[in-house]
Amino acid sequence: MQNPNNKFRLEFVALMASLMSIVALSIDALLPALPKIGEVIGTVNLNDNQLLITMIFLGLGVGQLIFGPLSDSFGRKPIVYIGFVVFIIASIICVTTKSFEMMIIGRVLQGIGLSSPRTLSIAIVRDSYSGDYMAKILSIVVMVFILVPVIAPSLGQFLLNFYNWESIFYVNLIYGLLIVLWFWKRQPETLPKEKRIKFTSHLFIDGAKEFIKYNDAVAFTLISGFVNGSFMVYLSTSQQIFQEQYDLADMFPYIFASLAISIGLATYLNSVFVVKYGMWRIAYLATIAYAVISVSYIVLFWSGENPSITILLTFFGLQFFAVGFIFGNLRALAMQPLGHIAGIGAAINGCVSTVMAVPIANYIGSFVSDSVLPVFIGFSFFGILSLLTFMLLKRKKKLTTAKL
Repeated sequence: MQNPNNKFRLEFVALMASLMSIVALSIDALLPALPKIGEVIGTVNLNDNQLLITMIFLGLGVGQLIFGPLSDSFGRKPIVYIGFVVFIIASIICVTTKSFEMMIIGRVLQGIGLSSPRTLSIAIVRDSYSGDYMAKILSIVVMVFILVPVIAPSLGQFLLNFYNWESIFYVNLIYGLLIVLWFWKRQPETLPKEKRIKFTSHLFIDGAKEFIKYNDAVAFTLISGFVNGSFMVYLSTSQQIFQEQYDLADMFPYIFASLAISIGLATYLNSVFVVKYGMWRIAYLATIAYAVISVSYIVLFWSGENPSITILLTFFGLQFFAVGFIFGNLRALAMQPLGHIAGIGAAINGCVSTVMAVPIANYIGSFVSDSVLPVFIGFSFFGILSLLTFMLLKRKKKLTTAKL
């Protein structure tokens, strides 16, 4: 259902952002409760608590490969409902177990269930928009989505103080139910029956073969994996850094919120400028900034001694400001040539970038014990890899243009 006039629809954008925000709430609201949950399920090492965050991303990656292709055959809306049912079952597992292993299984299943609204919201946007205007819509969707981390840790802390850690899961469920009811009532199906791909046993294989024909889609998916992985290190270790290394447990929700605002501001500015300057150019310049900022931190604090909290927050704020110009544009650049397989395309893009991110986050996070330096080493290494990939694409673009 391509929108020929590229009209801005406020309710549509708000609904797509809300579908994605269920994921953010399920991750970020739990951050203040990680030590308490760790006590209940018997984690021995503080770093093991990071798995409660990174494993949901593993589920997100795997689930997209299931729900994305199915949505190309059966439509977007039914698959969103199926994903939410899986999320409900997984949440029940999480609140009823006292086993570390079962909690991890529950978090993976939560990720699988939530991969449906996360992936299909992007596919629905691609069904409805194209080009730089699609990037504008995705930027606004991501901006609203990013506002959730501003309040999520504070909400989690409030529920932890006045109720218990299980209440965080119950609130997530209630919020998700309200969004799905809104989606059912107000969002029409965006993939008409005549455009659906016939379901076959080799549907995904055929889609994957089609996906890899587009070098840009593959390259931007890899860059997404690099950036997601380094950013996920921060998500999984932020509680440990601010509460353990800086002894700022009471301030953690506010610190987390302020850094989320940095990303949100950049994402908003991207939505303003992307149609004028183009998603490719903005993403390329933001990737340069992402690499330079992290390398600068390493040069200044190579000893491993943590700087003052003010300096650390300045570097994090600058880093995440660059991220705000990267996330939405990378996804839009990867999806641009994939309108005819938007479900499978969004699934492969999301799966590969997420599955790449999980081992990156787990490995680098294992070094974050008494210093923030490993986080910035991760930022710089994968920032440089992303920049090199961009430069290869740019060189290929010039050669193609020269031949023409």
